[in-house]
Amino acid sequence: MTSEPALSSPQPSDPRPSTGASSGTLDAVPPPATSASRATYASLWRGVPRELGFLLLTMPIAIIGLSVLMSLFWTGVGTIVIYVGVFIIVAAFYTARGFGIVELTRLDWAGRPPIPRPVWERPGTPRTFWRSVFGPFANGHYWLYLLHGIVINPIISVVSWTLTIVWASVAVGGLTGWIWEPFIPQGDRSFFLSQTVVDAVFRTQSSFDPVVGDRILYVIAGVLFAATLPFVTRGLTLLHDVVARGVLGGWPSEALQREVADLSASRGAAVAAEDQALRRLERDLHDGPQQRLIRLQMDIAAAERKLSDDPVAAAALLAEARQQAGDTLEELRALSRGFAPPILQDRGLVAAAESLAARSPIPITVESSLQPGERFSPEIERNAYYVLAELAANLAKHSEAHAGRLFLEQGVDAVGTPSLSVWLTDNGRGGASLVDGHGLRGLDERVRGLRGELIVESPVGGPTRIGARIPLT
Repeated sequence: MTSEPALSSPQPSDPRPSTGASSGTLDAVPPPATSASRATYASLWRGVPRELGFLLLTMPIAIIGLSVLMSLFWTGVGTIVIYVGVFIIVAAFYTARGFGIVELTRLDWAGRPPIPRPVWERPGTPRTFWRSVFGPFANGHYWLYLLHGIVINPIISVVSWTLTIVWASVAVGGLTGWIWEPFIPQGDRSFFLSQTVVDAVFRTQSSFDPVVGDRILYVIAGVLFAATLPFVTRGLTLLHDVVARGVLGGWPSEALQREVADLSASRGAAVAAEDQALRRLERDLHDGPQQRLIRLQMDIAAAERKLSDDPVAAAALLAEARQQAGDTLEELRALSRGFAPPILQDRGLVAAAESLAARSPIPITVESSLQPGERFSPEIERNAYYVLAELAANLAKHSEAHAGRLFLEQGVDAVGTPSLSVWLTDNGRGGASLVDGHGLRGLDERVRGLRGELIVESPVGGPTRIGARIPLT
């Protein structure tokens, strides 16, 4: 690797870097089938507070959005003839986008699965004033967000808010009516709901106390509405989620375009990393084994000339040539270990990492959460070892460190993709960064070629952590 600042000391409290994913352990044991229904109903109740908070705020936010967006949009339409209206309509687009983002964020807070966000601007597109002004007119998402804020959301919000208020009020009022109803004056009241219901059902004149009958009826209604409240709040929240997913979410074609762009970027990074690795190998062969072989050839030729006249000098030259051959062999072995050493193929990544640490001139300890003998695909193991070998070489050459620690961990990211994380920390001088043409930039391209990420945390003076997270796909 070229000269560059390297790594620094790990944190004293917990040296293991945070990978942002849980450790790969045994899968959770599913609950028994007999308790599935109870667990499901309990989970519905656990979501009621968040869903009630979402639904109770729905109509106020929808009415505010309707008022603001209608005012902006129709003012812009009315003044478009004097050109000012164009900018007012653009303001309406961006305001609608803001209200749509609020709706998506509220659904996240309500516990709904994340909705893919739209692509507002294509990656790599330069952002200019005129593109910001006229871009929303050509982007269908802005029109959908405006439609959602002016028409769809107010209608759905009025319905869901009304049902939520009615359901929650009947549940709370029915369950607590026996407390506060005796304090309400009855006066000359002649209509009692319980008496009317009993007379209509049994077609007879009831003789029970209608006041007590109403209180019992209210309690029954409160129990029924409270028992069904989780289903109502979940159903209404799902209604908003379905609408937002269809109107405010990203389109499948955009996801496909992002996938194609990611694959193209990964392929380009892989090609660049491979080209850089080949150039480095060519340079290492030219500066190392090739020069030693030329020296070896010259020593052997000189020994041949002195063999008859000065056997002692010839023997010395042959001994030096033998040393040169041994050094060349060792250097070729060191170069080959940078690709795929036999221990990696035979015993796996953990054993290869321990062998790498044992050969390092700076003491390195290895910590791993991987299961003994756990193996990955040859491509993953080879590239993970390459990352570790490069980091270890950088540690030895440029870090000015006295010790280092190497971590291997398997985890799962936020979207459930399993990944392998490899990290190296040390107590050196820090200051490592991704600079074009340097070793860490080549590592970054190699890792991006695997659709992973290289993370560099190296303030001047340390501590420093450098590692790679590689998806296990």
